Amino acid sequence: MLARPRLRAAILGLVVLGLIVGLLTDFLGYPKATLAAWVGPAAIVALVVAIDFMGGLWRGTLGVDLIALLAIAASIALGQHLAGIIIAAMVAGGAALEEYAGARARRELAALVSRTPVTAHRTSDGTIVDIAIAEVAIDDRLMIKPGEVVPVDGVVAQGPAILDESALTGEPLPVTRNVDQSVRSGVLNAGGPFVLRGTATAERSTFAAIVRLVQTAERERPPMARLADRWALGFLVVTLASCGAAWAWSGDPVRALAILVVATPCPLILATPVALICGISRAAGRGVIIKGGGALERLSRANVALFDKTGTLTTGSPRVTGIEVLDGFTADQVLHDAASLEQLSQHAVAVAITTAGATGLALTIPADVTENPGSGLAGLIGGRRVMVGGAGLLTASGIALPSTGTAATMAQSAAAAAWVAIDRQVAGVILLTDTERPEAVGTLRALRSAGFKRLVMLTGDRAGPAQLIGDHLGLDAVFAALSPADKIARARAERAHGTTMMIGDGINDAPALAAADIGVAMGARGAAAAAEAAEIVLMVDRIDRIAEAVAIARRARRIALQSITVGMGLSFIAMGFAALGDLPPVIGALLQEAIDVAVILNALRVLGGGPAIANIAESVPAGR
Repeated sequence: MLARPRLRAAILGLVVLGLIVGLLTDFLGYPKATLAAWVGPAAIVALVVAIDFMGGLWRGTLGVDLIALLAIAASIALGQHLAGIIIAAMVAGGAALEEYAGARARRELAALVSRTPVTAHRTSDGTIVDIAIAEVAIDDRLMIKPGEVVPVDGVVAQGPAILDESALTGEPLPVTRNVDQSVRSGVLNAGGPFVLRGTATAERSTFAAIVRLVQTAERERPPMARLADRWALGFLVVTLASCGAAWAWSGDPVRALAILVVATPCPLILATPVALICGISRAAGRGVIIKGGGALERLSRANVALFDKTGTLTTGSPRVTGIEVLDGFTADQVLHDAASLEQLSQHAVAVAITTAGATGLALTIPADVTENPGSGLAGLIGGRRVMVGGAGLLTASGIALPSTGTAATMAQSAAAAAWVAIDRQVAGVILLTDTERPEAVGTLRALRSAGFKRLVMLTGDRAGPAQLIGDHLGLDAVFAALSPADKIARARAERAHGTTMMIGDGINDAPALAAADIGVAMGARGAAAAAEAAEIVLMVDRIDRIAEAVAIARRARRIALQSITVGMGLSFIAMGFAALGDLPPVIGALLQEAIDVAVILNALRVLGGGPAIANIAESVPAGR
């Protein structure tokens, strides 16, 4: 196909002009002018196609444009000049239509990339200075004006901030972020000005990562498109054999020319990549970044889903569900002292305990606080030495936990348990649970309806809480207490059941995401390692979008195959009529052009919603 967009447009214009001028001069009776108007542009197209074809041979590929090249050359040699110019118009028009279709399919992706900010407004000592986006440093205070795109990841320093996150997440309604709440780069300020404190440079921010994913997706050539090329090469052999047989049987070289004219395999060359690019674009509009057509095609074949638990099937935000106290202590006292101490920690469990305590109690400012990351805290609350954390923290400090009784039993069955010791005595245990995502049940139901035959949980959490979640969601299997290496082994073992899709959000999920046939990262809140290892990234914190992505991928693949089958089927039928002498070259060229336009327009249907996607949207609760 013609290589450069500007060259495509110029040659198409020349060919159309030559066709019109030739028709006019032929009507007026100027045969020499007609010959020049038709043969000249057709020869130019043939020359460009020949150059492209030789370039492909130099790179080690045999292009199917050889059919078009032979058709134009044969038309000129056999005096079928009108057929030659129509074939040239078909080739030039097909190339231009491919460019248009690809541009339209990449519209959402291009819009995403075009939003990349180039400047930021640094504020210091009451003054605002415009700086290049690359100069933004961590802890810079940036003024975000109304209608501007947030340039880097950060937290609201002066707010609140009213943000339009639809470009990243697909969510149409603005959201409000208060002081100290995080904001991702790439979202639009839909309210008044606010000050952002940068927590990452532009290169390390969310939006830059998304742009890199988009560019990777656009560069990758889908395996399905390569398969179409292999089909097209087989079609080339069949076409040349048919031309030779028809010529030998009839003795008429025009019949061979007619076969060449209707055999141009544009449905194979154009329909597949256009459909897959449309699928990627459609998914991006729903907050799902797919890293190329290969990932989209594998997603369309997935039928085994593997889920991490915390942050994927559950919210990842624990909440207090109960308090069990030992003799001599009250629930209010245990919660007050624990919540007062946990005010100084940002751990998810600490935030949950602080929130529960602050609801009905006046908390105390702690003193002499020490934190053992991942284990708990110790400090003074009103003169009392308080310790809050996991069982390991207390036992390491020489405090023996009860092995029997209600508190011990409840701690074992809870999703998470924070033991509280006051003046080196165990006072009680705070029980927490990690609730299921509101859209989890509907998502799994949608995947079942889409033909997924196995839904499995792979988690590093304890078996008891994991099994409770798995039973409630109706999973086929739950594998708990897994290390990252265990997750890899399990993900590989599940391949025996079908094409695997792994969904996770944490650093420990990254190896399993890479080990599965297709990895999906919860990029809205997950670790960067997971997003890098995955081939699909959900930019909105909702797992129902993966069900939508599956429907989009399957629809894109189905429409691509439909375009190939119908387009090539029509071409074969036309070749039969041409071989029998019932389809003149001129009419054949017009017919083939109509087939090309039809299959490309059919491929563009992927950009629409489709019944399958609508059904999934209806079956999944709205959630947050």
